[in-house]
Amino acid sequence: MKRVILFVGTNLAIMLVLGISASLLGVNKYLTANGLNLGTLLMFSALMGFGGAFISLFLSKPIAKWSTGARVIEQPSTSTEMWLMDTVASQAQRSGIAMPEVAIYDGEPNAFATGATKNSSLVAVSTGLLESMTREEVEAVLAHEVAHIANGDMVTLTLIQGVVNTFVTFLARVVGYLVDQMLRRGDQENSGPGIGYTVTVVICDILFGILASIIVMYFSRQREFRADRGAAKLLGSPRPMIAALQRLGGLSHGELPKNMAASGIAGGGLMSLFSSHPPLEDRIAALRHA
Repeated sequence: MKRVILFVGTNLAIMLVLGISASLLGVNKYLTANGLNLGTLLMFSALMGFGGAFISLFLSKPIAKWSTGARVIEQPSTSTEMWLMDTVASQAQRSGIAMPEVAIYDGEPNAFATGATKNSSLVAVSTGLLESMTREEVEAVLAHEVAHIANGDMVTLTLIQGVVNTFVTFLARVVGYLVDQMLRRGDQENSGPGIGYTVTVVICDILFGILASIIVMYFSRQREFRADRGAAKLLGSPRPMIAALQRLGGLSHGELPKNMAASGIAGGGLMSLFSSHPPLEDRIAALRHA
């Protein structure tokens, strides 16, 4: 329930901020008496598309901590915590990034990385993963998450999300305007948009949004393959990563909040087009043939 409230509240706050920004900049006035101002609409679409994506990115770390209940290790109090800190520090140094925050959260086997930049990131692992894997396998999972950070995957996916969001917003309103003009052909009494515009925009936002999700998830799956290769490179062999993925294949994967799912270690599902992760079998095969 906490995650749902956070997700809804965050999105409402983002839309409020973007709505106010659009009004202050005047880019929400793309429907004029002379028709649709495509230049203004494009600026409005870019603001909504990239603005929402980047606000979510910059809020990703605090949201991740709050939604999962992750506890950042400030001073290691156990041998496991000390080992986690030392392992991530060594991998970060070899990857050329600043030391990420390291956290543990209660849950089924999973892990994730998030953060706005390579040098301001978070790596979190679940208690379920620590309890069900060997240290070599956990080290491989950590290397996978560090590789996500070093590859700049969070920023890359944010940029892709911003681009597709922009096109969704832009095209939905163009189509809405054209449909509205067709429905109101010959009606000279009202110059503003009619109900046809509003209904069409809502429908197109949903349909184009689904198509956009397929595009973003495709790129997310490609970044997973790359992070697996990055982990193998960090460890000097693909064997530990293969072992970790094989272990995950026999475990129940913990579900991550939507805004972090693309950077988790486990994922996938029946609807492969909408999955942020490739099937574990495909990832193992790719590592074996790398």
